[in-house]
Amino acid sequence: MSTGVIILLIVVAVALVAAVVARSVVARGAGGGRGLKRRFGPEYDRAVARHDGDTKAAEHELEERVKRHGSLREQPLESSARERYLVRWTAVQEQFVDSPRDAVVEADRLIAEVAGARGFPDGARHDEQLDALSVHHAHHVHGYRRVHRAAHAPTNGSGAGPAAGTEELREALVEARALFQDLTAPDRGDGKALSRGKSAPQEKTEKAAKTGKAGKAEEVPAATRTDTDTDSSRGRTHAPWALNRRHVKGS
Repeated sequence: MSTGVIILLIVVAVALVAAVVARSVVARGAGGGRGLKRRFGPEYDRAVARHDGDTKAAEHELEERVKRHGSLREQPLESSARERYLVRWTAVQEQFVDSPRDAVVEADRLIAEVAGARGFPDGARHDEQLDALSVHHAHHVHGYRRVHRAAHAPTNGSGAGPAAGTEELREALVEARALFQDLTAPDRGDGKALSRGKSAPQEKTEKAAKTGKAGKAEEVPAATRTDTDTDSSRGRTHAPWALNRRHVKGS
């Protein structure tokens, strides 16, 4: 093989490698960043802000999250377990009226438990659990972050800094509810079975609230009524009347 042919082959090979590299760079710049932004939504902006506007560093962090947790498959919840979680969340919302901080602490614990049951890293590895949740529930994970931060914020009189106010706790709990609803939403095929009727605890609660000693239906006073019904067919819970309207002790 002549020297000229060898040089020509080398030039062609270099040109092909350069073309592949260029295409990869363009794809990463045009589609990679946009793809991450679509996938992570507000989490993308938070990552950029956390890296002081360095989009490359932020995208590298998010890509690493996807590599570590993208293949995770969420485990389904049994209907009985889902019902227990929904009842506990309703109790958290009712507790908030009298003890906002204790309610937020319990909400933080409950979300960590549900996430662990769905196959995410357990609550003892909070940062890793949060990263995994951000890959699969990016648009709602920040509420959990806020609840966890509020649950571990200093308390009044601790001297470790300002305690979270009631309104801050309320907003954190309301935002975290979206992730809880995502994690407890029925899988396909469960909706029909769950929509047949309300749970026994729910029926008992409603009966006690609406029926007097004589067995006649009574109107619950507006000032004390709470909207604690559980929409089991959608895996959603509604915040108590006081929580939605901010009529909370200490507010």
